Amino acid sequence: MSIIIEIGSTADIVALSKLIPEFEQATTFEQLESRLAGVVSLILVAKCQGALIGYKVGYQFTEDTFYSWLGGVIPEHRKHGVATQLLNYQEKWVWNAGYKQIKVKSMDRFPSMLKMLTSNGYEIVGLDKSVCGSEDKIVFLKRLVV
Repeated sequence: MSIIIEIGSTADIVALSKLIPEFEQATTFEQLESRLAGVVSLILVAKCQGALIGYKVGYQFTEDTFYSWLGGVIPEHRKHGVATQLLNYQEKWVWNAGYKQIKVKSMDRFPSMLKMLTSNGYEIVGLDKSVCGSEDKIVFLKRLVV
């Protein structure tokens, strides 16, 4: 399976998010535009034979930190390294843009994501508690080595 990673658009993300069952509600164009307005951002998409199969979205959090905000791969293309390819592309871009670290949050209910992050050098640095507890987010950080 030949995967191509390239720069995508907010429209790509809106379309793809509807195909990822773990997301209770699809990401809207308005949510994306609002979060990315006025900040340096990166939208990546993965394609297989021209079809969109995954994405990763991030933006500048601080001068030194890039925040990897959203990402996902449609179910029929999982377990083929697509998410890892998106992660690697993002890391190279972030490094070349001069950031020192990447921050990302995930939840226990996404074990594949947790495993991918830890196996790629992301360290747990905190926990964002939610009101109900079931939506607690694990905070990860990867320091980019010079």
